[in-house]
Amino acid sequence: MVDRDGFRPNVGIVICNDQGQLLWAKRVGQDAWQFPQGGVDRGESPEQALYRELYEEVGLTEADVEILASTRGWLRYKLPKKYIRRNSKPLCIGQKQKWFLLKLTGDEQQIRFDCGHKAEFDGWKWVNYWYPVDKVVDFKRDVYRRALKELAQTQVELERRL
Repeated sequence: MVDRDGFRPNVGIVICNDQGQLLWAKRVGQDAWQFPQGGVDRGESPEQALYRELYEEVGLTEADVEILASTRGWLRYKLPKKYIRRNSKPLCIGQKQKWFLLKLTGDEQQIRFDCGHKAEFDGWKWVNYWYPVDKVVDFKRDVYRRALKELAQTQVELERRL
């Protein structure tokens, strides 16, 4: 599903633990790391997509997390030209993402990568809150910065309670 401007609706998933650290996932067979994310299917709400992608990508269910915050609107990034599939219809030039900050309430031992059609990740680690901004692929960096900035107020409040 692509909107009329060429952006594919997507959810970004930021999962924090009790220490305020974030789950940072390693792409299968690559030295590339990112937050879990995935497309919103036709007829699906962003929250429904969140829970589906959460399970498919990291094996967690709604019972394992609590939604702490979400971005107010969609944050967009354009794909570099080399990643645009010119022959696809409709043409997708990037993603528009609604981001969610989740608190892991279940056991981190539940995290696994074999619940979707094809594993997207093969490793993960806990990182400090702003670490991903400097480590994510360049074309996603601004969206990561904006999403984490918007979600930061909730994260600061969470850390105060620890």
